[in-house]
Amino acid sequence: MEKELEKRIEELAERCQRTGRVTMTGFLTPAELFEANAWAGRQDWCKALAFGGHPACERQVMFFLPEYMEAEDFSGEEYIHALRVRAYYAAPTHRDYMGAALGLGIRREFMGDIWVEEDSAVIFCLPSVEALLLEELKTVGRANVKVSPLALADLPEPERKVKTMSFTVKSLRLDAVAGHMFGLSRTAAAEAIRQGAVSLNYAPCLHVDAPVSEGDILSIRGRGKGALTRIGEKSKKERIFLEAEIYL
Repeated sequence: MEKELEKRIEELAERCQRTGRVTMTGFLTPAELFEANAWAGRQDWCKALAFGGHPACERQVMFFLPEYMEAEDFSGEEYIHALRVRAYYAAPTHRDYMGAALGLGIRREFMGDIWVEEDSAVIFCLPSVEALLLEELKTVGRANVKVSPLALADLPEPERKVKTMSFTVKSLRLDAVAGHMFGLSRTAAAEAIRQGAVSLNYAPCLHVDAPVSEGDILSIRGRGKGALTRIGEKSKKERIFLEAEIYL
């Protein structure tokens, strides 16, 4: 974890313990979130959970809970809001929505995922910027838009298209697993890793023999992203059965 992020998270956890009040980060990138969760998992003195508005959100906020509060007592609706943005006579892209919001002076960490549909989008945000988006977001790309609040309970279920696959490897090395997942030879996968084109859990990894675990997210620049969903038993020839999902 970057030292600056680690310091900020530790300060938030300590402030929660000291004041007895919930503390929180802004929206973290998937890589930051992975490292923040790993850090929190090593601490036995704080309670932490991550929430982005919906379980499918990639960008999430890390919350620290006081001793008297359990995870089931936490209400995410108080800290994260969602907005429906309807576009007229156009189909803006994710980049269009992002550019329009940033053009209002909103910092990226104040906004979470943006789910884009054909003629609309859902924007997750912190309450502090909700009024600005409601009042000032009038155009996205070339489209006029209308923004309205959307209760988290009324969120549409996102559709994630995936391709499932099964394969075997001799060992759970990054070059072997990534090669099978993305249709590369082990030699080509190893070269992509050395060039910094391969990420493991959203962070670039330069080690061809880095171990891969069930649930890990792998990506190769220009070839896509996917998850190792299951590690099975070994075959008689000592090869490991694996299952993965490639995001389409």
